[in-house]
Amino acid sequence: MESQGVESVQSINHRDDNTKVEMIDGDNHEEECATLETNDIPQESGKRKQTSKMWEHFKKVKVDDMQYAECKYCKIRLKAPPGFGTTSLFKHYQKACKRRPRGLDIRQSLIKTSKKVSGAEELTTHTFSQEYTRSELARMVILHDYPLSIVEHVGFRRYSASLQPSFTMISRNTLKNDIFSIYNDEKIKFYKSLDKLKCRVAITTDMWTASNNKKGFMAITAHFIDDSWRLQTPHTADVLCDLLADALMDWNIDRKVSTITVDNCTTNDTMLRRLLDRLSTKDMLLDGKVLHMRCCAHILNLIVKDGLETISNTIERIRDSVVYWTASPARVERFEEVARQLNVSCGKMLSLDCKTRWNSTYLLLETAIAYKDVFPRAKARDIHYRSLPIDEDWENAVEICSKLKLFYNVTEMFSGTLYPTSNFYFQKICEIKVKLDEWLKSTNVMIQYMAKDMLQKYEKYWDSCHILIGVAVVLDPRYKMKLVEFYFPLIYPESAQSKIAEIRQSCYDLLVDYQTRVATNLKDTSSIGGSGKSGSMSSGIASVCESDHLDMFDQFVASSSSFCTKVSLTSELDFYLEESVLPRISEFDVLSWWKTNGVKYPNLQMMAKDILAISVSTVASESAFSTSGRLVSPHRNRLHPSTLEALMCARRWLWNEGNGTCSKFSGLEACPTMLDEEKDEETVVETS
Repeated sequence: MESQGVESVQSINHRDDNTKVEMIDGDNHEEECATLETNDIPQESGKRKQTSKMWEHFKKVKVDDMQYAECKYCKIRLKAPPGFGTTSLFKHYQKACKRRPRGLDIRQSLIKTSKKVSGAEELTTHTFSQEYTRSELARMVILHDYPLSIVEHVGFRRYSASLQPSFTMISRNTLKNDIFSIYNDEKIKFYKSLDKLKCRVAITTDMWTASNNKKGFMAITAHFIDDSWRLQTPHTADVLCDLLADALMDWNIDRKVSTITVDNCTTNDTMLRRLLDRLSTKDMLLDGKVLHMRCCAHILNLIVKDGLETISNTIERIRDSVVYWTASPARVERFEEVARQLNVSCGKMLSLDCKTRWNSTYLLLETAIAYKDVFPRAKARDIHYRSLPIDEDWENAVEICSKLKLFYNVTEMFSGTLYPTSNFYFQKICEIKVKLDEWLKSTNVMIQYMAKDMLQKYEKYWDSCHILIGVAVVLDPRYKMKLVEFYFPLIYPESAQSKIAEIRQSCYDLLVDYQTRVATNLKDTSSIGGSGKSGSMSSGIASVCESDHLDMFDQFVASSSSFCTKVSLTSELDFYLEESVLPRISEFDVLSWWKTNGVKYPNLQMMAKDILAISVSTVASESAFSTSGRLVSPHRNRLHPSTLEALMCARRWLWNEGNGTCSKFSGLEACPTMLDEEKDEETVVETS
């Protein structure tokens, strides 16, 4: 969530909406600045006045034609008309300003070289600030996951002293206090942003475990669409319920929650049931009936895990071959030589998988298949190679890869850092069910067994599609009820009509709920309805791979449209559903559409803002492929929980302040951490 700057005019008692504030400091206002240049010593006639050193610490501004000097540190404005002198500025800087750099005389400044926009170099002054440098040090530790003990490292101390000898290195406790200061400032900003929200908030929870002890941490992420229509992620049920309820109430969003997405375990099921008893269900969507959302990425992981266990023997033989030929550089060289003799491209090299990450197993098989003709020839040249896969193994591997590719793509979509809006989930969940039914009819017996095991897990969790996933696709003007009517007969042949009616009725029930909210607060409604005309447009939603089933859906829409009959239209939803669906294009931005159609469908727009923000995944993409869970880094798991909370939350907030980058400085498009480096090292070891 981007934090919006709030302008503060502390030395002016009143300012109306027509007040004009003009900044006259900078290269483009030299003539205007000249009129404000002041000096305590009178100048001889005809000579240009000298500029006081005090202007290095103040900005020159105009407010309603009155000239002011704004302190660069505390932002207080003092009157500074032409010829007024800088005595008052000096007194403020020396005595009143609480944020000015300490320990330096105002005349002590450094000269540095900087570049103008034109590329020309110029000399400017720089004043060292102990407080500012401490703040930047704390931000560095937060953003890059450095240990707090870094300030005690001899190498870091020597390096810092070489950059700025005037900087007094701080202790670990002082660094922790600076981190809490940043956390509290950012927390206040985020709290105010949440307080202003007129939409509901979707919650996801995720459990983190310390790697060397039994501590557990709950990460709570809020998902919502802002006013600019941009999409902004050892245990007992009693403890988890208390933690989650307290967190929601602390942030004052317990009455704004739409859904809570959690992993699939009995503890979380119990936690959600007890949470419903603690919170007021009358403020929830459909009286809390849709509060519990299961993590789709976790379900997909369980489905794939069961499927891979069925064909473990095939995978093990291919894995053993890859292990043998990647065991040493000499073997790798011999293998590549054989590949070149057979004119097999060596674009992707053989790589080992990590058994706790099924996507790496998929990539291992995909790469090995490209070299399947090389392995028999390599065996003829190496009598010690005894794990040659049989032809049936390669047939199974080809089939497996073609099946896993669907799960691989869907998991990446469900768990991406820039996750899609919830209208994308329905089609993918239905497509998986259709494919599993097809695989049951495969001529390959092993694929049949794999599909059977996968279907059992699918039906355990998705036998009844979550209502809001269906409602979300109805709120996509490309699909509306048509996609539900197309897929449900395919995946629920015996109960399709009743399930279609359930989704439709839920849409009407939700609309009544939002109309009731509108009636109780017309003022809030008018502000939400008008938001479609202001604010920046959201970025385009990432395109999703099209499938043959959606081509069949287009035919279904064309055929069903010719048989539609006129019905009595009484509500926004009736009018919305009666209109033809929009053309199905992958680049369509559903948030932009609802942003601009709020006048036509004001209540449905409020629904869309809440429903489309729901996330069906609790984890980031890399963790979604893992069966080992999420771990707190070793140098973090010994910290006090409040310190860990400050570090993790502040890192996300500071990241968001940079619009997805770590810094205001150009060129920094990612924020690598020490943990990322550890993962890279693990990957090198696994694939070497």
